[in-house]
Amino acid sequence: MQLLRVAWALTGAAICCFLILLIHSRLLKEGQLAAGTCEIVTLNKDSSQPRRTIARQTARCACKKGQIAGTTRARPACVDAGIVRKRQWCEMVPCLEDEGCDLLVNKSGWTCTQPGGRVKTTTVS
Repeated sequence: MQLLRVAWALTGAAICCFLILLIHSRLLKEGQLAAGTCEIVTLNKDSSQPRRTIARQTARCACKKGQIAGTTRARPACVDAGIVRKRQWCEMVPCLEDEGCDLLVNKSGWTCTQPGGRVKTTTVS
């Protein structure tokens, strides 16, 4: 009888520990990004100036080794760290498919030119 009580107590303790570990692992996974992905956290647009919109966005990325947060096809993405180090922004393909990419003269950013002539300038701080 005593042995049966001990067995039930140990079984109960094991199940309790398993449930605690399961809940803990679920809580850790919530809010974490998969490796190599990004998400936009904040996006602010200022259209107070005529014919000009200033947009600022903050992204959260979980990049793999050798990568850093950047922009691909006008979306946040993990890109090769060498592109950022060399400031060769157009190598990360930051513009949409039908747009042309040009480096700014001082390599502080890039421009994306649409077929109609509209230009979007992005600067890196």
